[in-house]
Amino acid sequence: MTLTQLESPAMTLPTFAPVVKGTLHLFINAQRSFFTPAIVQAMRSAGQGKPSLIVQLLKGGINQGPDRIVHLGDRLQWVRCGIERCVDSSHLEPDERLALDRLWEFTKSAIDSGEYGLVVLDELGLAIKLGLIPESEAIDLLDNRPASMDVVMTGPEMPESLMERADQITHLRHNTW
Repeated sequence: MTLTQLESPAMTLPTFAPVVKGTLHLFINAQRSFFTPAIVQAMRSAGQGKPSLIVQLLKGGINQGPDRIVHLGDRLQWVRCGIERCVDSSHLEPDERLALDRLWEFTKSAIDSGEYGLVVLDELGLAIKLGLIPESEAIDLLDNRPASMDVVMTGPEMPESLMERADQITHLRHNTW
């Protein structure tokens, strides 16, 4: 399979440009699916010159992981957990636990690096609810992220602690016509 890389023109901002405070957006849906608004936001951000990262914490099945990041153009990266299935319970096999821990460490390092203008965290709330990622670590990571970094979180579950920090909360619903 061939993946064509899209090149974006180099952009430099004037040195007098003020730092805009980053926001936290939550997209909540009762069903587990990856939301179009999140991918569109990541693509728009990357297209405007902001490096963007999509992290799917509980989705596997395509032999990814932090050492096999997919590059969608030169400013958009996408990574999934390096396991063979999508996680739907708190029970993980030892190799799955290791893969999730590696992805979580990668995610924390990526956010701390300040390299990205936007980070999408798919199903972090569900990972917290299942006890797979400590809520206190997630809160600390979000509270101490670089000031200008936007974070988008998606999933069917969001702890109240994340809801309280959100700048925008969107509840998606599926209508049957």
